[in-house]
Amino acid sequence: MNRNSLIARNLRHSSRKSAGDESLRRQSPAATNSGARFPANTQPAGQLNPSRVNLKVENFCRSCRRNRRGAAVVEFAVVAPVFFLLVFGMIEYGRMVMVQQVITNASREGARVAVLDGATASDVQTKVGDYLTSAKISGATTTVSPSPPSNAGYGAPVTVTVSVPFNQVSWLPSPLFLGGKTMSATSVMRREAVQ
Repeated sequence: MNRNSLIARNLRHSSRKSAGDESLRRQSPAATNSGARFPANTQPAGQLNPSRVNLKVENFCRSCRRNRRGAAVVEFAVVAPVFFLLVFGMIEYGRMVMVQQVITNASREGARVAVLDGATASDVQTKVGDYLTSAKISGATTTVSPSPPSNAGYGAPVTVTVSVPFNQVSWLPSPLFLGGKTMSATSVMRREAVQ
């Protein structure tokens, strides 16, 4: 049965019941007290009227909805701090991994220049600075050991270290987890000078 036919049936049923109630009121008190049965149109006392049950269920559902009006705001207030902490943490650690990769490559480029014959510390710093500028990273410090790299003999290790404070490269205005950290990368290569 569809909804319209149920509503029509309930309306007919309730109109019959009201007509039966009128006939009961018209009977004498003796006839009603003498155990006479209800007229055929009325509903026995033990049965529930479906329209009344539906109305009660709808009223109950409405009251439940009314009581839950502020629930979404409370749930958001509980979940939002954790959600934003996770989002900002992912942004911060993602940026840290990215910058670490860039400074590792920059130190490798600097070490490659440092092991060549006739290289100076300023050549190494220029190469590292150019690489970091192309990656839009500023505020890095480059250290070459030994300085100048020409002091290292043939086959001796030359070390280039690039370090940058995370505050200089963070995408967030105030980093939550890595604010005071300094990121660094070191590359070591052997000198290729002529013996």
